[in-house]
Amino acid sequence: MKAREKGEKSSEMYGYASVSNKDGAKEIDLEAGNGKILYPGLSFGENQLRWGLIRKVYVILAAQLVLTTIVSAATALYTPMNDLLKANSGFVLFLSVVPFILLWPLHVYHQKHPVNLIILGLFTISLSLLVGASCANIEGNIVLEALILTSAVVCSLTAYTFWAAKKGKDFSFLGPILFTSLIILILTSFIQVFFPLGSTSTAVYGGISALIFCGYIVYDTDHLIKRFSYDEYILASVALYLDILNLFLSILRVLSQRNN
Repeated sequence: MKAREKGEKSSEMYGYASVSNKDGAKEIDLEAGNGKILYPGLSFGENQLRWGLIRKVYVILAAQLVLTTIVSAATALYTPMNDLLKANSGFVLFLSVVPFILLWPLHVYHQKHPVNLIILGLFTISLSLLVGASCANIEGNIVLEALILTSAVVCSLTAYTFWAAKKGKDFSFLGPILFTSLIILILTSFIQVFFPLGSTSTAVYGGISALIFCGYIVYDTDHLIKRFSYDEYILASVALYLDILNLFLSILRVLSQRNN
């Protein structure tokens, strides 16, 4: 009996949740994220809920990225759509404003199903059209290279953040630093409208942007693991989606300037 209790304690100590089958044997509870505790001090019940939230967020995020890939490719490769974007700068400006408009109802109705998914779909499509317009005038091999680099960076940073969280590390201190850096990036982009940067400066700007959004991927992933509430899966997926999209565009800018 004591050995059994000792075994249960040791399994909990190392972050594994075990249950008994009909024969009394211990099995890992797969519903608790393959039995892995996300970070120290998390209870078994909370661990299950957290893994459920994480799975839901990444399913939504994967759907967003697939939709973005399809819409962007169609926009860049379909000649009539490409010509429409080139000939109508006002339409492109409208597409640039639409995501900002949709952010408000997305925040207000993020808990209302299926309204939240409909707004999220419109938000994703509007950004996908802009990404397609950005890729239209860039060589396909550069776009593919940017896509591969972005995928590698996102997977690496996500894996690192989950590993670091399990070791007890916290990245909440990045919040003020990243927010300040983002404001500087936005102001710089507005200045570029009136005072365009040279190719070297643009590449440097893209490199700094990429570093900032790498930080945001770590910060928002850590936020997902520890702080997002269980009904904020839409907001969490939007945050990660914007991080990945901006990282891709930043890398694309650096590679295109290098090619030029």
